[in-house]
Amino acid sequence: MVHHTVCPLCSSEKIGLQFTCTDYFVSMANFDIYKCSECDFRFTQDYPEEVDIAEFYESDDYISHSDTSEGFSNKLYRIARRIMLAKKRNLIRKVTGLKTGSIVDIGSGTGYFAHVMKKAGWHSEGIEINEKARNFSKSNFGLEVNIPDYVSALKAESFDCITLWHVLEHFHDPYYYISEIYRLLKPGAVCIIALPNCSSYDAEYYKGFWAAWDVPRHLWHFSPSTFRFFSEKTGFRLESIRVLPFDVFYISFLSEKYKGSRSPFIIGISKAVKFAFLSAFIKGRSSSVIYILHKDII
Repeated sequence: MVHHTVCPLCSSEKIGLQFTCTDYFVSMANFDIYKCSECDFRFTQDYPEEVDIAEFYESDDYISHSDTSEGFSNKLYRIARRIMLAKKRNLIRKVTGLKTGSIVDIGSGTGYFAHVMKKAGWHSEGIEINEKARNFSKSNFGLEVNIPDYVSALKAESFDCITLWHVLEHFHDPYYYISEIYRLLKPGAVCIIALPNCSSYDAEYYKGFWAAWDVPRHLWHFSPSTFRFFSEKTGFRLESIRVLPFDVFYISFLSEKYKGSRSPFIIGISKAVKFAFLSAFIKGRSSSVIYILHKDII
């Protein structure tokens, strides 16, 4: 188990238990969420070592690896994914100012986003740890997808854009990957990172039942303020934040399910509508946030 004696973000010793969460998704094991009183960063405490954590991903319901359509939550996820793929493609064009270019999707899962970018004329490849997902990407979409260790072999300053859609929170060493991303991007290029927001209205409401804690798969729990602190330590310039509008509906539904609600879909959706309305006025309180990072031209 990995145990932190200081805050992984600011190195303060003023860390303590916020609450305990259950892994409702795979193991039903309990894991603690710790909070730093200095910088407000939250992180999972006493999580499995990198060589041991694979068993917590071994579920046919883990759609980013299996592409399963079994179960109502996965059907809901697939509908939202179809809508969001086009929005993500348009976001790439807007923030890069390019119609085509070179892009790598880190944590590419079953390859749907990388495939959309390939169809749009981009040189698109993926990085994915799960062998089953890599094979699906290759056989269904003809994508070039490699294991995470391959990141260090990629040529410096060779990409116009690098994306991580709900991936950074899984890395045991996020600082290593963010430094590699900085190395791989061309000057003036863009990194797009989507993360759950632990200061969101839904996180505040559901507390330990909030599905996006997703322990122990999610190790780091960012808010806009703590991510800004993180990005400032990496050399990137945080240009802006955007929201992922459908995440709150999926997360609220799962959270109600974890709470044991008799009608998790109806209650979850009704709660999500409220959270979405409130966060429309304050982006920093939305369920998921997209961070647009620039590697400035020196």
